[in-house]
Amino acid sequence: MIPLRVIDLGIKPYEEVLDFQRELVDLRAKDQIEDHLLLVEHSPSVVTLGRRSEPGQWAAASLPVIEVERGGGPTYHGAGQLVGYPILKLAPGRPKLREVLCYLEKTLIFALQEFGIQAACREGLTGVWVEERKIASIGISAKRWVTFHGFALNVNPDLSPFRQIKPCGLSGEVMTSMALELSASSDQVLPPIDSVKKAFVHHFRSHFGYASGNFSISGGTVILSEAKDLDSSGTSCPQNDRGRTFASSY
Repeated sequence: MIPLRVIDLGIKPYEEVLDFQRELVDLRAKDQIEDHLLLVEHSPSVVTLGRRSEPGQWAAASLPVIEVERGGGPTYHGAGQLVGYPILKLAPGRPKLREVLCYLEKTLIFALQEFGIQAACREGLTGVWVEERKIASIGISAKRWVTFHGFALNVNPDLSPFRQIKPCGLSGEVMTSMALELSASSDQVLPPIDSVKKAFVHHFRSHFGYASGNFSISGGTVILSEAKDLDSSGTSCPQNDRGRTFASSY
């Protein structure tokens, strides 16, 4: 049984959490710690650049710009986003890197369903979509067989910074949020971000094969959960993802 440690970091600067990820990757590669899932909101706001970013995609950005190891193009991080970073050991009998991306998509889709938002994957594109609107970005990488970077779910952020860049090469106008999607509903209200965290952790455990457990939310809360070995027969990717070339892009 492989344990999972979930840490809610509250609100933290992007670079501080990036350094923390790198420290955890090194420790996980040496088997000195268990798998980790970090949850955080980033403030102050930043634009991050993946390895496939092109200068014209962020030239109009007015925020600090940070180059990172993940693939893909530029994206925005700010308050009102739920950001998650899985620090997972890739090993025989466990999800492969492409499958980790797939399982993150499924986890987000199932979590959004709990709040009345019907989301899905889109053929040839990463992330999670509500029809043709992108509600969650995903970009993962791996070092020494350990994953890092992760996802950003737009709960109720200021979306205007997306319009200063081309997130993953797309128009910033394509981005949406839970707040926008639920504003059109007369019987659904925007949940507190802590409720979104709980839903995500529940479905993350389910799709990645970790045992269930209690999860209370507060800054710095740490919980432990056991994980069973999981291969590709444990949780399958959506049919339209089969055979998709893995791209660690937002």
